[in-house]
Parts: sequence; structure tokens; C-alpha cells
Amino acid sequence: MTADMRQTRRWWERAVIYENHLPSFRDGNGDGIGDLPGLVASLDYLSEVLGVDAVWVGPFFRSPLLDHGYDISGYDDVEPVYGTLADFDTLVEAAHRRQLKIIVDYVPNHTSDQHPWFVASRSSRTNAKRDWYVWRDPAPGGGPPNNWTSEAGGSVWEFAAGTGQYYLHSHLVEQPDLNWRNPHVASALLGVLRFWLRRGADGVRIDVAHMLMKDPEFRDNPPRRSPLANRYDIQHPDFAVQEHVHDRRHPDVFGVLTEIRRVVDEFDERVSIAEIEGMPWDEWAAYFGRNLDGVHLPFAFRLIETPWDAAALGREIDGLVGATPPGAWPVLALGNHDRQRLATRLGPRQARVAAMLLLSLPGTPTVLYGDELGLADQPVPEARQRDHFARRKGGISRDPTRTPMPWSATAPNGGFSDADPDDLWLPISVQLPAVAVTSQLNDPASMLELYRHLISVRRKSPALRHGTYRRIDASGAPPDVLVYERRDAADHKVVALNLGADARILHLAVDGAVVVSTRPERSANRIADIVELGADEGVVIDVDPDSEEHHQ
Repeated sequence: MTADMRQTRRWWERAVIYENHLPSFRDGNGDGIGDLPGLVASLDYLSEVLGVDAVWVGPFFRSPLLDHGYDISGYDDVEPVYGTLADFDTLVEAAHRRQLKIIVDYVPNHTSDQHPWFVASRSSRTNAKRDWYVWRDPAPGGGPPNNWTSEAGGSVWEFAAGTGQYYLHSHLVEQPDLNWRNPHVASALLGVLRFWLRRGADGVRIDVAHMLMKDPEFRDNPPRRSPLANRYDIQHPDFAVQEHVHDRRHPDVFGVLTEIRRVVDEFDERVSIAEIEGMPWDEWAAYFGRNLDGVHLPFAFRLIETPWDAAALGREIDGLVGATPPGAWPVLALGNHDRQRLATRLGPRQARVAAMLLLSLPGTPTVLYGDELGLADQPVPEARQRDHFARRKGGISRDPTRTPMPWSATAPNGGFSDADPDDLWLPISVQLPAVAVTSQLNDPASMLELYRHLISVRRKSPALRHGTYRRIDASGAPPDVLVYERRDAADHKVVALNLGADARILHLAVDGAVVVSTRPERSANRIADIVELGADEGVVIDVDPDSEEHHQ
């Protein structure tokens, strides 16, 4: 990182963010669905036990809940199953009292088909809101206007017989895309942004920010010779049959994001975070804006989609650091609500190594709820599924990643809810009681204690929070080991991660002490030139200041 980066001390550059999937987190009123009162009741856990600094709250706006709330039918009110506007106000006040920031989801690409705007838009070609959404005539020979495929499967176009045109939906049929080329739409959506920032939100996470502008000529996407599914994402196979070059990432999107940033900057100390798909690092960096007037924090999703291999991870981290413009700052994640959980994708032992990687890299780490417990994906019976992405033929449910947070080893439903088990939003984890918070708290071998320790060490270490990054080629290091250092003035940390299942010995020209290990049984805390890593072990080493002179 550059000197400009090290001098910047905005709150989001010091923070660890916690992604809260609201309906699966904690039920406060006993109806089986997580809600805002349940989140309020959990703030002490987040601030005092885990030690995070900000909570990204999943969408809680009025919605039919076909896409876990990302299908919004009313932007300026709370979906009743989640609570009320007063409950949101209580959340903000209670969080701020605990020095926690609240980040809300901002969903500007699409609405529910039940939103009054779309009800009006589809009613008539002459309706004043017709152009608030994307409508096109059928292709000359009939059928959809072009070949674009949806992440939910099938065409992105749905025919509305009443008016004889197709409307665009990049996701579910029930999620029509808004037309950001219409200034009235831009004004309305920027008004939504101001509404929640005035209400006390400390920032927004912009859903599918790269999709807000499409090719105005609506050209076909080129087909792929061989369909290539993204094995790190949960998408319908139809999405993989073409190169998605015209239905997203149009250059005009940067102008829209600059408008959004201007509104966020009307308020003090507010942050904008962009969900963007994995892409080459130079293209990712463009989302900061030419003059750093784009989004504050574009998600580095390419890192999630990197093979769990030391060489590949090392190259991608170098690419991330090298592409980050001076004065800019990345936001990092290794999992989220649309991806397999770390404990499933990597296994429970390497999920511990992943925690160390995430919390020791330069940037703002984001932890998915339950990852700090080692929560794994679990199948959800079709009759219990909530995700309508799975309803399309060949569709894949994301529900296995989104099962309820297990709070207690002994309480009904793991402490998530007092409701009848059949009434729960999704089934509780079959890993109970082992993964429950109460089972792991104060157990030095638990995943929860590892996260707590890593977050605590990060908070106290200027090097880990905002220091420089340099990858180290350890002498004789095997290919399954990744080593790097973080520095800030006198604070010097070295991180060594064994991504393999065999013990390794490294020769490093450092003396110091192991301050965190992913293997709690480790007894030898001092390091002098030789680092012994157990299988699936990562360590953070606090380098003695005088050892650097010794080895120069």
C-alpha cells in the first residue's frame, strides 16, 4: 500500500464488517423469521464478543420475499415481518451507542413486479412511468428482443401480453430492471438513498452495481464455444452459455456511480460499497472513479473466485494491491450469501486458514454471519426452500448457505427462534450443538475464539490494519505455503499460511513470537529463523524490532 493509503484513517478503513442476512440471523418476535428486533438483541455479541465494527444489514424493505428481500415493493418502509421504521431507528441508536456502524442494502437495479412503479409501468404504453423500466418490442421475427440470459435461468425478457412488449429482468421474472437512463428514475433512486442516510445509516452496499447500465443498442451477447460455469458462484447453467458483455458493465455505469457517491458525500462519514462481479484488477480499480469519485469500496470478488492455491492466491493479492489507486482502499471477502460457505468449500481446517488470510490482508474484511462459527452449507428440502432462483428448471437454491444462525446448544431451534421448527424461515443447522455460540465461547480450540483473537490482534496492530504489504518468497518454501509481511513503522507482522495437509518447515530471516495460530494446541511460540507449520496451519508472527537489524 502507498504512503497516501497509510495516512488515511476513515472509519471504514479500520473496520471489520459483519454481513448479517436478516431473516436467518435472529427472530425477535417468535414468528420463525429473523428481524430487526432480533438483530438489536444481538448487538452485544457483535460488538463485545466478536468485536466487529460495522454490520451490513441485508434488505429489510417491503417485499414479497421471493429473493430474500432483493425484490423490493416499497423502498421507504420496512417489510412487516422484519419490523417497523421505529425498529430500524432503535437499531441505529443501539448500534451507535456501542460504536457499531450500520450499513444498509441499496438495491437500485431492479424492483419487485409488485412495486407501484412497475404496476403503473406495465399498465399502458402511454403511462408516465412506462419508461421507468426497460421495455422493448419483440424481435423482427418474433420472440425476445435479444439473446441475453438471466442469472436465474432462461431469457432476461418477459412478454407482457397486455401491451405487446417485453420487459427486462436480469434476475427473476418478478424483478424488472429499472431504467437508469431515465432522469426521473435516477432522481427517485437517489431520493431513496437520502432517505436511509438521513435516517442514520452509516453507509450503503450497492447491489449489483456493475449492472445499472446496459448496452443502449441491446446487442446480442456473443455465445461461448464451451459453456463455462462459475464454480465459485451459485448460478443457473443458462448463464454460462454466453459472454456477458452487453447486459452489464457498460461504461456509462461509472457516471451513475459518481452520482450515487455525490449523494453519499452529502452526509458526514458515510461509506458506499459496491457489489461488482469478479473481473481483472485494472477493471475493478475503475470503480473507484478516475478522481476517486466513484464508490469508496468496490468488493474484490475476484479474490473469492481464486483457486485455493498458494501461488494463485499470491498472484491475485499482488494484483489487488498493485491495482489499488493511491488513496483508495479495497473491501475484501472470501464468502458471502451467494456463495458456498468457507467450511463447505475448503473444509473446516482450511476455513480456519482462510479466516487468518482474510483478517490479515490489506483492506476492509467482511465476515459472513456464521462463518465465525464454522457453519457449513446444508441441503434444504424443496418444500422448505425460500429462494425462488431454484424454481426455474435447472435452478440452484442458495438457501443452503443461508440457514439460521445457531446461538445456543440447548435452547429450542438453537436459540434462533421460539417458533415451531416447521415455521422457521429455513431449517436450523444439523451441526448443532457443536457450532452454537454457547458451545464455542471460551473454548480455545473453537472457530469463534479464533475469529475473536484475530479481530483483536488486527485492531491492536497498525501493520495489519493499514500497513504495507509484501509477499515473501521463503527459502525452500513448498508450493502450498503463502508467506507475506505487513509493516507500519515499528509494527512488523509476518503471516505464514500452510494451505496443505502436510507439515512444513520454512526458513525465514525473522525472530519473533507467534501471536496467533490456527492450531490452538501449538506450544512453541518463539520463532528464530525457522518456522515449523503444522498441517493446515497459519500463524501470525510479531517480529522483534531488533531482529531486523540482526538479519540485515
